[in-house]
Amino acid sequence: MAQPFTLPDFYVPYPARLNPHLEAARSHTRAWARGMGMLEGSGIWEEKDLESHDYALLCAYTHPDCSTEALSLVTDWYVWVFFFDDHFLELFKRTPDREGGKRYLDRLPAFMPMERGAPTPEPTNPVEAGLADLWARTVPAMSDAWRARFAEATENLLNESLWELANINEGRIANPVEYIEMRRKVGGAPWSAGLVEYAANAEVPASLADARPLRVLRDAFSDGVHLRNDLFSYQREVEDEGENSNGVLVLERFLNCSTQEAAEAVNDLLTSRLQQFENTALTELPPLCAEKGLTPDETVAVMAYVKGLQDWQSGGHEWHMRSSRYMNDGGAAAAVPGFAMAAASIRFTSRSESARTRSHTHVPYQHVGPSLLPDFEMPFSTTLSPYLDGARVRIVEWSRRMGLLEAQPGVPGSHIWDEERLIATDLPLCAAGLHPDATPEELDLSSGWLTWGTYGDDWFPVVHGRTRDLAGARLANERLSLFMPLDESSTPEPVNALERGLGDLWRRTAGPMDEDGRRTFREAVESMTASWLWELANQAQNRIPDPVDYVEMRRATFGSDLTMSLCRLGHGREVPDAVYRSGPLRSLENAAADYACLLNDLFSYQKEIEYEGEVHNGVLVVQNFFGVDYPTGVAIVHDLMNARMRQFRHVAEHELPVLYDDFGLDAEAREILAGYVVELQHWLAGILIWHRDCRRYREEDLRRGTGTPWHLSGPTGFGTSAAQVTRLLTRGRFSPAGTARQAAV
Repeated sequence: MAQPFTLPDFYVPYPARLNPHLEAARSHTRAWARGMGMLEGSGIWEEKDLESHDYALLCAYTHPDCSTEALSLVTDWYVWVFFFDDHFLELFKRTPDREGGKRYLDRLPAFMPMERGAPTPEPTNPVEAGLADLWARTVPAMSDAWRARFAEATENLLNESLWELANINEGRIANPVEYIEMRRKVGGAPWSAGLVEYAANAEVPASLADARPLRVLRDAFSDGVHLRNDLFSYQREVEDEGENSNGVLVLERFLNCSTQEAAEAVNDLLTSRLQQFENTALTELPPLCAEKGLTPDETVAVMAYVKGLQDWQSGGHEWHMRSSRYMNDGGAAAAVPGFAMAAASIRFTSRSESARTRSHTHVPYQHVGPSLLPDFEMPFSTTLSPYLDGARVRIVEWSRRMGLLEAQPGVPGSHIWDEERLIATDLPLCAAGLHPDATPEELDLSSGWLTWGTYGDDWFPVVHGRTRDLAGARLANERLSLFMPLDESSTPEPVNALERGLGDLWRRTAGPMDEDGRRTFREAVESMTASWLWELANQAQNRIPDPVDYVEMRRATFGSDLTMSLCRLGHGREVPDAVYRSGPLRSLENAAADYACLLNDLFSYQKEIEYEGEVHNGVLVVQNFFGVDYPTGVAIVHDLMNARMRQFRHVAEHELPVLYDDFGLDAEAREILAGYVVELQHWLAGILIWHRDCRRYREEDLRRGTGTPWHLSGPTGFGTSAAQVTRLLTRGRFSPAGTARQAAV
């Protein structure tokens, strides 16, 4: 069968090495698979299938330094997970049978007990038998914290198979952001990262496991593994098995391009994720280890874990080149050296290095003119609170009392807002659309949080960013948490308006909450304030963010969790926390957040690029990644917004009813969640109204607020004429911000 595309030229920055205990692992896992009932008689595999797939070779490449015993155990885990994938495919995907698949999956957590030595049910199939055996052999060597993380990753890997099954049933292909998020759970790479901790004897300290640097390393590793697999498995998954969950297919449909062009774009994203991994490991991880006070042994374990993820990435590439399971004939990838040539397996490509250079050579303060705005498709509407006029008056009074409208003592350049700018920004208008049914007090509270968050977002770049005072910014951010106590304890004396405003808002908001509610809401605020440090770090490096990291961090910088938490304040405890943590609810919220964040990026493009010298704008990120011009970047961002809106509506209409049934929710809980969907619809419509009607982004307001900016001339980026995706652009599609006339393109 002819290949559907030529494999691209891969970026392989780390050497692939082979574990010397390969043959022992092959012999062991063959006997183990037969003992678990996975070979002859299973209806799924025979011995020749296991031999041709050669999972022992995969594990010997991905874990080159572990012992014979560790390699054999890890190989068994991979045999089990690949057998599960094929077993679930035959039993439930080909049929398709969601109900049967759910019953099958619901039994599996019982074979991963949290209590050491706890009994497990009697296995009824090879998947259950294999999981029970592997769990018992693995967990004695690991901590309780690792066991909880690994069990969660395993359950995610298993349960999200239902998402794949639902998409096959509906003939639905995910949008790019949705796909990346779901692939992490379905694809199993976070699960693989847990096994790296075991095999490398490098368990990550619990105090670090959920910190941003470790999370980004795990996610970037996962995305690299999955995107690489998508390139090699496209022919088998899409053409043979009828799968819809493949990154090449996702981009092929989203960009409306050829399969070859989509494969190149997937490879570019793979490269970007690997370079994100490198940047995080070098610039974010060492400070975190010092900040957390890790011992030398703990620091060595963390670095061994990073090295283990690097080994997996390069070893996984080598295995894909050799396994009969994948498309690996011909193309640039065929030139990869073989055994005993580790150094020669490192591959840097001109395309990958051009991308790295491009991300660090943006020229700030370029003249771009008024922001180009497409015709926004907003299927929802909202009304404005009848208390808006009063809220506008009261927010000025509150801001004056908090000190937001004056210079801060001893802080040069800190007079960033005056009354005119506050009124022009008009955050009560945003609150009035987000919460049309709020009482006057609730509207004031929402207006206060929006005003405080916007002020902080303006404050950090001016006070700390211009001088690259990253240490001062970190200390200032750490102090903010002191003004959000979980109990009734007192707070320090505020030293500036940001602290004073936060303390006031926290007392008014957290007072009626229980401790769990306070903790959740504080985490939402801290997520936003921590993201300001991420922006400053990129600004100091003059680095345009990686697309995936940008989308995920943009939700935090925009304050999405904070404002959505305000929506949830009145929900009470009738809806279980597990529902809010579920895949469909997170998918719903993330889709809404991404639409709003990208909407803001379109309106704020001139303000951020021309007037502020920013690198954090979704249009700029797209321009940099694809190497395209401004109008084409706008077109791609607009298409992604529309895709996220379609996903929001799909989840609300099709996935939430199934979720309600899966959790057995009563009528009251269902009504609360249905109301939450309406609140998010108001949230989306209100944000669009605010952007259109406030005076924060129009050119005439920018000039009046900041004066004539300092301009630097420079190129708009490498390869702007070469990208194939420029055909997405259509003439007359955009209007400058604040006007009705069409842009000349």
